[in-house]
Amino acid sequence: MKTAQELRSGNIIEVNSEPMIIERAEYNKSGRNTAVVRLKLKNLLSGTNSEIVAKADDRYKMILLEKKQCTYSYYADPAYVFMDTEYNPYELGAEQMGEALNYLEDGMEAELVFFEGQPIAVELPTVIVREIIYTEPAVRGDTSGKVMKPAQLASEHTISVPAFCNIGDKIEIDTRTGEYRGRVN
Repeated sequence: MKTAQELRSGNIIEVNSEPMIIERAEYNKSGRNTAVVRLKLKNLLSGTNSEIVAKADDRYKMILLEKKQCTYSYYADPAYVFMDTEYNPYELGAEQMGEALNYLEDGMEAELVFFEGQPIAVELPTVIVREIIYTEPAVRGDTSGKVMKPAQLASEHTISVPAFCNIGDKIEIDTRTGEYRGRVN
């Protein structure tokens, strides 16, 4: 148990028996009033955002989530199925997958996040390598500044890449931001 004033961004607490991740925590002490902490929370099960104001000495139960290395196997409408090393299947819906859907490939390694034995989210590797399947040719002479153009990946997701990238190039992508990091030789 931690007091509200000890909570920081990224902590996972239990509020009304649901896991909530703290996106922002602001401590406020003004004049004669009691100290309060304004918390911006995101529900890990439903994905909804909320804000609460708690007294600085309110106590919250900290939650430790279990993580397990798994491999993406297949899509069984409406769920995405992952398998662990013992071939146990775990299903996640599209709303639980979030941005991971943009980079998902068959046989891809990922980390599943569990709450009370149920998978609630997927965490991809920080950097992945993907091939460009379509992009427009670069415009000759347009070299002023950082010139970017759209490029389509095999998952039909489009990202911005520098003008020198061509069809068939393999590129590194940062999965946290969805941005181009560099070309792979």
